[in-house]
Amino acid sequence: MPDVNSSNSITLPYSLEAEQAILGAILLDPDCMEDVLVRVKQEYFYLPQHRVIFGSMMSMYTGSKTQIDPVVIANALVKEGNYDISGGREYLLTLRDSVPSTANVETYTKIVEEQYLLRSLIVTSQNIIEKASSGSTEPSLLLDSAEQMIYDIRQGKDVNGPKKVSDVIINGVYDRLYKLTGDDKDQFKAIPSGFGMLDKYITGLNKSDFILIGARPAMGKTSFALNLATNVSMLAKKKCLFFSLEMTKEQLAERLLASHAGVPSQKLKTGELTDDEWVRLGNAAGDYEDVELYLDDTASITVPEIKSRVRRLKNVDIIIIDYLGLIQSATKKENRVQEVSEITRNLKMLAKDLNIPVVCCAQLSRGTEGRGKSHKPQLSDLRESGSIEQDADIVMFLYREDYYRNEVDEDKQDEIDANLTELIVAKNRHGAVGSIEMTFDKEFTRFRSIDKSYE
Repeated sequence: MPDVNSSNSITLPYSLEAEQAILGAILLDPDCMEDVLVRVKQEYFYLPQHRVIFGSMMSMYTGSKTQIDPVVIANALVKEGNYDISGGREYLLTLRDSVPSTANVETYTKIVEEQYLLRSLIVTSQNIIEKASSGSTEPSLLLDSAEQMIYDIRQGKDVNGPKKVSDVIINGVYDRLYKLTGDDKDQFKAIPSGFGMLDKYITGLNKSDFILIGARPAMGKTSFALNLATNVSMLAKKKCLFFSLEMTKEQLAERLLASHAGVPSQKLKTGELTDDEWVRLGNAAGDYEDVELYLDDTASITVPEIKSRVRRLKNVDIIIIDYLGLIQSATKKENRVQEVSEITRNLKMLAKDLNIPVVCCAQLSRGTEGRGKSHKPQLSDLRESGSIEQDADIVMFLYREDYYRNEVDEDKQDEIDANLTELIVAKNRHGAVGSIEMTFDKEFTRFRSIDKSYE
């Protein structure tokens, strides 16, 4: 974030009276610091001397039992070498004596915060103008960067301080439970994935969750993601936006149609269809007529751009992204690890801000292939960054033993079920972890869970 308290071209907005009133109120009644710190940070003050004084007050408030008063503050500023900057003890006495009451301190803090946000917006806008005028940045990258900078200003704007647990239970937990049992309960429940055993583990696709689906290439990540998109949009009647950074809209639509119609997907490429298959395709196309499943095949998309498109589409219930490795960072970083860390953090914030589940596919490293007898994926196999595991609420892996058929003894190869797939829930903030057996119909690119007892 650039320095929001300086500008080369214009005078930035601030309220001298509100800044003085906050500092004066603290000098008059140090207990006011509790109310001030809920909303105001040191950098929110525009004048340097006010930032210095407030910094000294914070050090005193958090570091000792010393009473905050003009004499003590002045003495601390002398030791810090900031006495001249702050204006001296006379200015501190003026601040204290100019506030008749501390009753309106919350109003003062709101004014100072609003002025800080205005300065942030002005300085950020100037920064964007300078970059656009220099012509050194591609317009598409500049747009993404500008959107990210504006988004960063919004971060932390809403005050969400501590609440007593009883208030959270009554106004949060109980309120949600009443909604889940009311007439409109379906709109408050988690979105069912369409895979019964999976929903028993993760309780459905919950709002604000960042869900990761990891697998090696050709394990069926895209097919599973498309199955998921079909289930939530067709069966659960939810509005789903599917971002594919690798395949075109037409290729995705072909897979969706073939899977739903039960027609081999390669036949849609050759056109060698029987009359019965034409009928089934027509019926399947009709089934998708009223389904709110939207496809976006923009390559090299960024998280701010994803958020922008979701907002424009309006009322989206779930986002599915295929896949993480192709998402571009909105800002340049030193290496890809830092970029992936920023991307996963922003995907989690996206899910939280929009209050919808965000599902993202990810490619696993080759670590699974050099692991002796068992090639089952682990959390450590997530490529490029440990932040992926940290930021995700749920991590699932697709594993098919048939993928490693050539590494199995010849006499045991016949025992391998080519369609048997394990969906491994490796991390789950909402409950248990474990494996779910599924069958994968390669011909129609469809997954089906094998329902067994849930432990």
